[in-house]
Amino acid sequence: MVIKSTRHPYHIVTPSPWPILTAFGILAVAFNAVAYFHRYVLGGTFLILNMIYVIILMSFWWRDVIREATYEGKHTLAVQRGLRIGVVLFIISEVMFFFSFFWAFFHSSLSPSVEIGCIWPPSGITPLSMWGVPLLNTYILLYSGVTITYTHHAITSGLYLSAIEGFIATLTLAISFTCLQLMEYIEAPFTIADGIYGSTFFMMTGFHGLHVIVGTIFIFVCFIRCMLGHFTKEHHIGFEAAAWYWHFVDVVWAFLYIFVYVWGA
Repeated sequence: MVIKSTRHPYHIVTPSPWPILTAFGILAVAFNAVAYFHRYVLGGTFLILNMIYVIILMSFWWRDVIREATYEGKHTLAVQRGLRIGVVLFIISEVMFFFSFFWAFFHSSLSPSVEIGCIWPPSGITPLSMWGVPLLNTYILLYSGVTITYTHHAITSGLYLSAIEGFIATLTLAISFTCLQLMEYIEAPFTIADGIYGSTFFMMTGFHGLHVIVGTIFIFVCFIRCMLGHFTKEHHIGFEAAAWYWHFVDVVWAFLYIFVYVWGA
């Protein structure tokens, strides 16, 4: 008897324990975050431990994906096309995520309620100057978009030494942005507890800062992979995903600077 095998260009993913374990880990992070916010005993300790647990699980998961793409050759052209579509859909979901924050900001600022004095910013709030750290961070992020694009062109041209230089420049700018924003938070004359202005400001800029940290880790992993020779001119979908994500972070910050720091103040 002859058994015919179905041949197709798609990669059928093998059973893996990482997705379900990561899902439970993220759920535990959410529970412990709530416990920490309500000042439960050991809430902060368990939150940190669960975050470390999730990072370890995701590292194993990404390791397997990198092995499939680099050493097993399972990321064919059809698979790469599907991955690109997945990254685009993920970025669209992130756009909707930030759209909700902007909606809350404009709802409160365009029609301030009587509880905050019918003015924006509310009485007693001293907004941050748009000419200081926010403007410097805007320059840093926009320039990092240039350096990540330079890195992309270097990889597609086979200039891997230039690509490594672009990675180093981008990572330096990304870390500088995070340090400056942390300094801004420490010196801010208001907190997240200061009404709707503090809530929307720190939610919008804080979640953007979290995305910057995630993007920095993403680019750092691609930097290590580039030094290990994982990327070629034809196959570098992992870096493309990181570059697209970083450009998304740049665009969101441009809107944040214009509407929150300039117009909103």
